[in-house]
Amino acid sequence: MAKIIVITSGKGGVGKTTTSASFATGLALKGYKTVVIDFDVGLRNLDLLMGCERRVVYDFVNVINKEANLNQALIRDKRSDKLHILPASQTRDKDALTVEGVEEVLNELKLSFDYIVCDSPAGIEHGAFMAMYFADEAIVVSNPEISSVRDSDRILGLLSSKTKRAVEGLEPVKEHLLLTRYSPERVEKGEMLSVDDVKDILSLSLLGVIPDSQDVLTASNQGIPVIMNNDSDAALAYNDSVDRFLGDDVPIRFTNTRKRSFLGKLFGRK
Repeated sequence: MAKIIVITSGKGGVGKTTTSASFATGLALKGYKTVVIDFDVGLRNLDLLMGCERRVVYDFVNVINKEANLNQALIRDKRSDKLHILPASQTRDKDALTVEGVEEVLNELKLSFDYIVCDSPAGIEHGAFMAMYFADEAIVVSNPEISSVRDSDRILGLLSSKTKRAVEGLEPVKEHLLLTRYSPERVEKGEMLSVDDVKDILSLSLLGVIPDSQDVLTASNQGIPVIMNNDSDAALAYNDSVDRFLGDDVPIRFTNTRKRSFLGKLFGRK
């Protein structure tokens, strides 16, 4: 049975779409048939990060409105034949997403895929509600700063009260925490919350810690999910997070400052 995962947060700019692209790619590279859906109607950035923006002909709203079928709208990823992208519309309003329409599309996707990853817009507006409503599991993305963590706590309240599972009294949505743009050096200086601080505030199981890295921006500009960059710490952290999601016991990395050697200190090397 296909599992629906929502990638969500309360605050914008924390790395949801980056996470959606890398997480979906990671699942596909491990052999699972995966589709990632852009719920950010009106903006549409997922296709840019996946490097398929020029291949978009039909979108999510076209399928809901019966203007195209699912096969016409799905884009097969060039790097993995087990990964597909369902882009959002740039020209419609978020109200174009309806509970009935989204459910119908998800039910059809469940027939062909192992995982359905829903890339949510920021905040608590209609598109975000649609992205989380049918979720089985949620990855709550947060930066280690108090405003981001506070907004994430608000999202947890919605996941526990406004989703289909909550409404129907079913087993709750399984929640995971993913910390992004983490810098141990800034934590030591008191400029950023620590992993333990965030865990204490949100009381969530930690899925992963993604280090602050220029590689993320570089990969986004190239239209390549950063998880594909085998030389990047961010890619390794995303890969670890996918492994943990799948049940592997993988230690958390990139939470401590790197110690410099004697020669490094002598010559001022980082």
